[in-house]
Amino acid sequence: MTTSTLVPVFAALGDETRWSILVALGEGDASASALAGRLPVTRQAIAKHLAVLQEAGLVESLRVGRELRYRVLGSQLSETARRLERIGAEWDRRLVAIKRIAEGL
Repeated sequence: MTTSTLVPVFAALGDETRWSILVALGEGDASASALAGRLPVTRQAIAKHLAVLQEAGLVESLRVGRELRYRVLGSQLSETARRLERIGAEWDRRLVAIKRIAEGL
């Protein structure tokens, strides 16, 4: 996962409504209408947020009969978490090196 793929993910996750949608979808697949019934947002707004989440690779749509449902793609979230873990570990390593230098002065 490169920085160019992280930016849209973080942009999508940075919106409170989209975060609420992901949390709701974490409980199970749902349509835009069902999500609008659970969240204080219109169905049209939910659909726009779902499009952003889908573009970022965080959700996918699936047709169930006449209904279009959405589900969370855990693999993208897991990869993002692994990338953040690697970044955090690199910073920890750098801070330890700085501490050693400072203590040696």
